[in-house]
Amino acid sequence: MINKKDDFKVAKKIIFPGVGAFGPAMERLKQLGFFDLLKDFINSGKPFMGICVGMQFLCEGSEESDGVKGLGLIPASCTRFKADTKAVPHMGWNIAANGSPDSATYINHNKNDTKYYFVHSYGILYNEKSNSNLKEWIYSLTTYKNETFVSSVRKGNVFATQFHPEKSGWAGLKVLKSFLETDVLQGPEFIHFAPLCAFTNRIIACLDVRENDDGDLVVTKGDQYDVREKTETGSIRNMGKPVSLAQQYFNDGADEITFLNITSFRSMPLHDLPMLEVLKKTSEEVFVPLTIGGGIRDLKNPSGDLIPAIDVAREYFRSGADKVSIGSDAVFAAEEFLKSGKVLTGTSSIEQISKVYGNQAVVVSVDPRRVYVSSPIPNHTCIETQFPGPRGEKFCWYQCTVKGGRETRDVDVVQLTQSCEILGCGEILLNCMDKDGTNSGFDLELIKLVKSSVNIPVIASSGAGRVEDFHFAFLEGVEAALAAGIFHRKEVPIFNVKKYLKDLGYSVRFDFD
Repeated sequence: MINKKDDFKVAKKIIFPGVGAFGPAMERLKQLGFFDLLKDFINSGKPFMGICVGMQFLCEGSEESDGVKGLGLIPASCTRFKADTKAVPHMGWNIAANGSPDSATYINHNKNDTKYYFVHSYGILYNEKSNSNLKEWIYSLTTYKNETFVSSVRKGNVFATQFHPEKSGWAGLKVLKSFLETDVLQGPEFIHFAPLCAFTNRIIACLDVRENDDGDLVVTKGDQYDVREKTETGSIRNMGKPVSLAQQYFNDGADEITFLNITSFRSMPLHDLPMLEVLKKTSEEVFVPLTIGGGIRDLKNPSGDLIPAIDVAREYFRSGADKVSIGSDAVFAAEEFLKSGKVLTGTSSIEQISKVYGNQAVVVSVDPRRVYVSSPIPNHTCIETQFPGPRGEKFCWYQCTVKGGRETRDVDVVQLTQSCEILGCGEILLNCMDKDGTNSGFDLELIKLVKSSVNIPVIASSGAGRVEDFHFAFLEGVEAALAAGIFHRKEVPIFNVKKYLKDLGYSVRFDFD
């Protein structure tokens, strides 16, 4: 690890993995005195590999942070994707190709089904006319819906990727290994080719983690959030140990792993949180994105010291998390935002974290439940439902809850998700209190409502019971679908879900060692 200036003198190769927003990343490099040293290292001819922001900082600048200059090695600036026919950020798995469809070269693999994990809102957008001066740099292109961008560059001693190889499974690890074992970095002659979009639908495994009655950390799952067995002892359901179960799901082909902290150890001193150790151990064995939720907010240590949400998130990121999921605190932030007349103060946990790490690092976990009404009501978005209420009501609205569903708030799911998008959230984890633990399928009416209300990725959650349920959710346009119980109980293996979707023509990722 390069921790001080003198470390540059002994480095034979450098890998610079970038996580965060362009401006804060550049500012931090300069604060450490690393900016010029890094530029000198690259100019010396020694091998350099940049990842994500580590690739973007090679450019002249980025729309993400106007006025902030990059190294200027690549003659281009990074531009934000258009949120017209697609969700932004570009978050998920996609190909990286160079060449014609019949003779394409794919990074590290000569096969067109190799996919890598992307999570970004900005990139070097490509078209043949405007980017002719980039040809000596471009190693691969990727298309997201209707826009093509540079997904990797390679020139002389410099190699960089917009995707995250360290989070791209076995294929990504091979890219890193290739850089470490290759002395001469030579890319193929660039052939213009705008590849077809191979953006995948993600399958996410969710692990609810808590302490059981014996003080052991376990993965559990309940019916309507009740995690105790319906027996005389009423013991907490134990689905397995979190690290080993996460590793199993990685080997089974999960595209992401989500940990939800659902126990009282949130109140422990931050540096002693068991989830930090879970993340550290998991990231040593699991090479797909990790999301952590539960207790991401301004909090107080038992000593009474106030810890800002950004510092809480920073500890999780340093321990191996790629995204943090905010639940109750997001509802309270949305309420304040709406009450103020939609004024951004920069004080909410969403704003704090997205400013430094980018909105792609912030997930908002929503726990709504249906409220049936006989006719539409003011102040809340109502839908006409195909599933009438207990008294034959034909309309409903989705009321948001906090504290694990134990408390309702006077804010609906549209108000919440739209507010959180403005505050800086990059993804919605859309749960449903009415569907959780039922295995009756996702709430498609809820999904359709939220997808039509926001321009960021949406994860369908709560209710999956069979492979067909994932297909129905994706038909409503979600970018990912999440399940817990059916994976834990091995009722529906992840491989079966992916095989079913692939047979239907979906772009999915299969990556095995």
